[in-house]
Amino acid sequence: MSAKLYPLTFKPILKDRIWGGTKLKTYLNKSINSDITGESWELSTVTNDISVVEKGPLKGKNINELIDLYSESFLGKNVVEQFGNQFPLLFKFIDAQQDLSIQLHPNDELAKKRHNSFGKTEMWYVMQADENSRIVVGFKEDSNKEEYLENLERKSLVSILNEIPVKKGDVFFLETGTIHAIGAGIVIAEIQQTSDVTYRVYDWDRVDANGKGRELHTELALDAINYSTTETKKDYKLVENESINVVDCPYFKTNVILLNEDLKRSRETDAFTVLMCTEGNFDLFHEKECYSFKMGETVLLPAVIEEIIIKGKATILEISI
Repeated sequence: MSAKLYPLTFKPILKDRIWGGTKLKTYLNKSINSDITGESWELSTVTNDISVVEKGPLKGKNINELIDLYSESFLGKNVVEQFGNQFPLLFKFIDAQQDLSIQLHPNDELAKKRHNSFGKTEMWYVMQADENSRIVVGFKEDSNKEEYLENLERKSLVSILNEIPVKKGDVFFLETGTIHAIGAGIVIAEIQQTSDVTYRVYDWDRVDANGKGRELHTELALDAINYSTTETKKDYKLVENESINVVDCPYFKTNVILLNEDLKRSRETDAFTVLMCTEGNFDLFHEKECYSFKMGETVLLPAVIEEIIIKGKATILEISI
């Protein structure tokens, strides 16, 4: 007989990147030896990067095994109806010590046709930002293929793109096709469709220790780019001990909770819920058990869990489908 489902944590999948740094270790207390770790994949079913349960009776099982064992009890009826027995989202913490490449992601149709993958709609929640840090996102004015290619060739692409200053708590929602780059000095929580398809178009002329630049995807990107201007920043106002919606799209819904007292949360749809702690710490109570979480930790609540109580002082992202 299968073990009863409970709030689940997974072993972080750590990724070294040419632009990565040390904040996932120093700021989020991840167990890391490298000085260029750029990403901690908190929940993933990307091929060869399948998250594994960290604690409890189901320790050692991966997400796909849990889906096979529990199906709707784990994913929720709402998810199974939309995505079948697939885990549709990927959750990350990202530390950009240097600028990431200027890049974009294809939509579902292109990604399916070219890569047999989901597209990559995503959102960023800024957890920490050094002074004067910024992101690059979208075009300043409506553009076109010709203008884009001309500036790409002249290495002046940034001149036609938006550079936006950021601070802790800022939220950005990026639809597929939006050209973008996370800037240096920023730690973000990222929620996205399950996809590792990225079209890199400019990498600041960076080279590795062997003098080699990373692969660019100039041709693939041309038909995937949205050349129109786009509004990506999401304005919202937090209310203590309430779950405030900041993003609601066909792929995920994200709320922000500013917690400073006991709060009861009930499942909003028949789907799993994920909580990402972006500041402080909290205790989660379910069926007389207490689970403790601190900044930089992520917990998945299987769909069968309909109600929890959280206590503490924390900022929490609450994500569902």
